[in-house]
Amino acid sequence: MHWYLVHTKPRQEQRALENLSAQGYNCFLPLLSVERVRQQALKVVHEPLFARYLFIEADAQHSCAPIRSTLGVSRLVTFGAEPAKVDPILVDAIRNRTRTASTEPQRLFAPGDRVRIHSGAFAGLEAIYQMGDGQARAMVLIEILSKPVKLTVPPASLSKVA
Repeated sequence: MHWYLVHTKPRQEQRALENLSAQGYNCFLPLLSVERVRQQALKVVHEPLFARYLFIEADAQHSCAPIRSTLGVSRLVTFGAEPAKVDPILVDAIRNRTRTASTEPQRLFAPGDRVRIHSGAFAGLEAIYQMGDGQARAMVLIEILSKPVKLTVPPASLSKVA
């Protein structure tokens, strides 16, 4: 048994994983927990570490046709005519890394980040992100009359300043 890389159709990694697993294949889809703005609030979502790719363990002697014809799968990654083998040590390292990374989500904003407010009375102003204040609010500092003022705004109205 060897590990191979499956190229999936756009945003169908989970579908390909479910269908390949249902066929009896051992598959691995590395996921990361990240914070995103969804429905005007910050939510933690699980996204693939490698968009459109997942790992599959299969026997080299069997045909690749069942894998390629699976719903959600685009193709098997190949070098020439041969499917590209992935080192099992690399797969284990990624598995261990994503296991530890999934406990703490990657935050959209960190304290001290410079952000721009896009809506409301303070639209267009730059601020300094302080912290999340519940699911639907974020606390920022803006400068008014040379004094820092705390302000709570919806996270959807913020974007990082480069």
